[in-house]
Amino acid sequence: MKICIVKLSAMGDIIHAMVALQYIKKQYPTSKIDWIVEENFKDIINNNPHITNVLPINLKSIKKNKSNIFKEIKLLRTYSKNQYDIIIDAQGLLKSAIVSRILGKKVPNSKIAGFNKDSIREKIASWFYDEKVSIGYDENTIDRNMTVLTSPLNITFSSDDIISKEPFLVSSKKQQHIEGQYNIFVIGSTWESRNYPKEKFIQIANELKITTYIVWGSDDEYQKAKWMEKQSTYLKILPKDSLDILKNVISYAKLVIGNDTGPTHMAWGLNVPSITIFGPTPINRVYITPINKVIKSSSKVDHFKLDKNDFSINDIKVLDIVTIAKGLMKDD
Repeated sequence: MKICIVKLSAMGDIIHAMVALQYIKKQYPTSKIDWIVEENFKDIINNNPHITNVLPINLKSIKKNKSNIFKEIKLLRTYSKNQYDIIIDAQGLLKSAIVSRILGKKVPNSKIAGFNKDSIREKIASWFYDEKVSIGYDENTIDRNMTVLTSPLNITFSSDDIISKEPFLVSSKKQQHIEGQYNIFVIGSTWESRNYPKEKFIQIANELKITTYIVWGSDDEYQKAKWMEKQSTYLKILPKDSLDILKNVISYAKLVIGNDTGPTHMAWGLNVPSITIFGPTPINRVYITPINKVIKSSSKVDHFKLDKNDFSINDIKVLDIVTIAKGLMKDD
């Protein structure tokens, strides 16, 4: 069976979908699985043993240059020559649905699957699917990804299956990239209201008393990291590198503490102890396990209308995070 998964972005969403691969291969060990992904995120998927081909596209380039749409369509038509038996759109957006339709347009008996209109925000996307999967938009994000990827293949799963998963993010670098024991702080995210205060991250580092590397992405985050590094002898800026190297660095960490964002979710995909800090986003974006914990502010979250002005994450106490952290580090 030839399977193509369409999950273009973003980092955390891709990670939460990748967990399904091991269960698909268990049910269909001889299947070939290709994955369509935005160019910027291909390193997340690279080296996964269950993926046959990582097929990058660059739809984001179309925003800067409209004529690039013809280049991307041509690329997708090239990919469609792989003659997939089933194409599964795990994104549920109009653009990903169109990508899926192009991939299967001229393939006899090819089936396209995705969410039904009541399970996604861009309801028109469901019009492009032959098989439509139903699961509430406010359900656990990982359950949603697992369901849309396994249901069309007649695979069932339980929460226990996901909790007992095998790690599935793999770096091309086999040896430890950074020597010694260390923690990781992930200080950035999409909105400022999702970011735990930098002053409180410093307090956590001083309480845990272990070398801690700060992951950053934007220039603003780098400036924040530089300031933090000057305030604590335990903090060091992690040099910016590829996502492939980041997977390696996180895989050897004792503990990852960070906001609700991609690099924090890498810890879950690698079976590394973690604490995800939530403010204006729902905690059911992740799975809570014996080593992967969450802490949430007191605000109530509407899954269908997230409040970017909810800065309640600022009120989460340092002591509460430190207590969880020490428990995880003790169990390590």
